Amino acid sequence: MTTINERIEALRQELRRENLAAFIFPTSDPHNSEYTADHWKGREWISGFNGSAGTAVVTLHAAALWTDSRYFIAAAQQLEGTEFQLMKERMAGTPTIAEWLQSTLITQHSSPSTEIGICGMNITASAAQQLISDLRQHGGLTLRTNFDPLKRIWTDRPPIPMAPIVPQPLEYAGEDVGSKLQRIRKALREQHADGMLMASLDDIAWTLNLRGGDVHCNPVFISYLLISSQTATLFVHEGKLTPEARESLIGSGVATAPYDSLSDALRHYPDYNILADPDEVSHTVISLFNGQRSKVEGQRFNLQCSIFNVQSSKLIAAPSPVPAMKAVKNETEQAGFRRAMIRDGVAMVRFLRWLKPAVAAGGQTEMSVDRQLTALRAEQPLFRGLSFDTIAAYEAHGAIVHYEATPETDVPLRPEGFLLIDSGTQYQDGTTDITRTIALGPITDEQRFVYTLVLKGHIQLQLLTFPDGASGTQLDAIARRDLWAAHLNYLHGTGHGVGAYLNAHEGPHQIRMEYRPAPLHAGMTVTDEPGVYLEGKFGVRIENVLLTQPSTNPSFLVFEPLTLCPIDKTPIDLSLLTPEEIRWLDGYHQMVYDRLSPYLDDADKQWLREATAACA
Repeated sequence: MTTINERIEALRQELRRENLAAFIFPTSDPHNSEYTADHWKGREWISGFNGSAGTAVVTLHAAALWTDSRYFIAAAQQLEGTEFQLMKERMAGTPTIAEWLQSTLITQHSSPSTEIGICGMNITASAAQQLISDLRQHGGLTLRTNFDPLKRIWTDRPPIPMAPIVPQPLEYAGEDVGSKLQRIRKALREQHADGMLMASLDDIAWTLNLRGGDVHCNPVFISYLLISSQTATLFVHEGKLTPEARESLIGSGVATAPYDSLSDALRHYPDYNILADPDEVSHTVISLFNGQRSKVEGQRFNLQCSIFNVQSSKLIAAPSPVPAMKAVKNETEQAGFRRAMIRDGVAMVRFLRWLKPAVAAGGQTEMSVDRQLTALRAEQPLFRGLSFDTIAAYEAHGAIVHYEATPETDVPLRPEGFLLIDSGTQYQDGTTDITRTIALGPITDEQRFVYTLVLKGHIQLQLLTFPDGASGTQLDAIARRDLWAAHLNYLHGTGHGVGAYLNAHEGPHQIRMEYRPAPLHAGMTVTDEPGVYLEGKFGVRIENVLLTQPSTNPSFLVFEPLTLCPIDKTPIDLSLLTPEEIRWLDGYHQMVYDRLSPYLDDADKQWLREATAACA
């Protein structure tokens, strides 16, 4: 196995051969996925950093990696001993990729080339256009997109996965494929499009009521979906289709074609106008419409409605209508979420009842409690796997926002301090995502203070009544108000959408400080997960999945908590909670007890009764 520095040197040999000054490795794949199949984990292979967000850049003389606050600590540890310099996004003094390249290539080192490489399949059309513009403004650098050095130097690269594809039955999906295609075509006509190219894997899975296993923890499959006014074609490795999936597609009038035949199909697209979302479809695929393989320069995408001539058709570069449709869960999906949350809550109660005595008895570690929780969930009906790798982080590890224990970092748990557990499950009728921070024994005054402020933010968001159509950015500050008053903050989002037996992270709506205009409507799922992370000390996060519901005035919305699990009361400083916050906590705990207790044995039920006893 080669080392990171050996891989960098092999890459540099390719850069010299191709007369490139640098190469950029984004996290994504040809489908703009947040989490990718191993085949496309080139950024991880070249840098050693395995977080879900980040960009690696290598020149002939230097290397750097950009990532966000969730991974500052983890990235610093994983990059240690390599050439990579950590660039902390959104922190003062951190240069952009273009600024760093200008400084590195022009100011610090004279480079014989001003051409920067990136694989055009792994960057969206809009991101490529922005990068082209940024590079042009910084020293006249240019972008080349038709070269992938990994094809030569990643000799043991994993193949494209071939997990089987199965139907998602109507009893869980709640809407048949024909109805979804009809709605999509109607939305496309409103944008003067006859059809569209869909690249987002969870959008395709939702549209076709199919699920797969090509991406770890995400039940999706590698494919494209091409919709015209009369037809729909799934581009997929056909050997992955089970007989049931094939029958489902035939019954829905959806044809299939080989995954690698998309370019020919686009060149012979039957209708006049085709929509492709430049924030979803790769630069290379968009380039096919122009008859180019490497560049779409000279075209700027206006996401409202940009139309430009392409051979015999016109390409409409506009947002896909599917994410907004998928985000609003129908009644069947909502009912599935509620059932899934009961089963997940039962597993969580059994785990929490076991946890503290097991830690007190000794021998437990971060990894062992992860295994115990997974085993308890696997006993539940319709369990299909985890929705993401469990974060079981003890004390200082809790300050690493997306920490994942390994045999090298695994630590024993003691009956003191905080254990932060962020975990979730894929059930066939719903996806769960829950975080609880548990006091395993005595804690410090600082821990109690921080825990209580995080809890206040968590509660305040769920107490909110807000107008239908408000964006998550307009709600975000309510979860941070008490933290900000204490000069505390967190740099990750407060909430993200959750799929219906799909990706645990789903858009387009989010609750976060950065502007996200996507409106909130009734039927959307979203998490509520404020936190505080004190490096070298501890971290606190509390998370529920919520469902937006109409208020008594249908023009306004409220949040219904879907997650059913007690919140640890032992670290709370009740003097810091308002009477309204205490009433909410007591009411939430009463609901948890009422909904879970019928499914528990006497011992679990007694533990839950004590865990949910009123504070007041």
